[in-house]
Amino acid sequence: MQPEIQSLVDQTKVNFDKITETIERMTEEKFFSHSADKWSPAQHFQHLIIATRTSTAAFVLPKFIVRLVGGTSKASRTYDQLVSDYRQKLNNGAKASGRYIPRSIDASIGKEKLMIRWHQATTLYLQALSNQKDIHSLEKIAVKHPILQKISLVELAYFNIYHTEHHHQLIN
Repeated sequence: MQPEIQSLVDQTKVNFDKITETIERMTEEKFFSHSADKWSPAQHFQHLIIATRTSTAAFVLPKFIVRLVGGTSKASRTYDQLVSDYRQKLNNGAKASGRYIPRSIDASIGKEKLMIRWHQATTLYLQALSNQKDIHSLEKIAVKHPILQKISLVELAYFNIYHTEHHHQLIN
């Protein structure tokens, strides 16, 4: 695995592990509690599961299919540029939409069930990212992001690093 890809995998794993530890320490009551206008930690977690599974598809599908759907990219933003652009969009009112909005989650489902789904989603994502051969080819293939619009696969990896951190902060 190329050093650049290994770095993406390592940083993603660090953020996945941080949120996992936070959720593991959280009581069931706190995990499922929410106010009328805020997501519960369980809903944030479900949102991350949905986003991580969707991102995994971009890395496991044949590249020609991803390119057919998303097109090509000329250049990737740096991590800091992508985070800045994403924060600006959020500050301007962008929010999760469509299938990325987690439904209300009843406590009877249990935290452990969501932890299993999270572990499955993150394991598959990290494997898919680890299996990438060449970071330069990831810079040339684009996917459609619901808030950032057209982003390269490298930017998608950056996004997952930040997105996990963002929701971890919201949960805390």
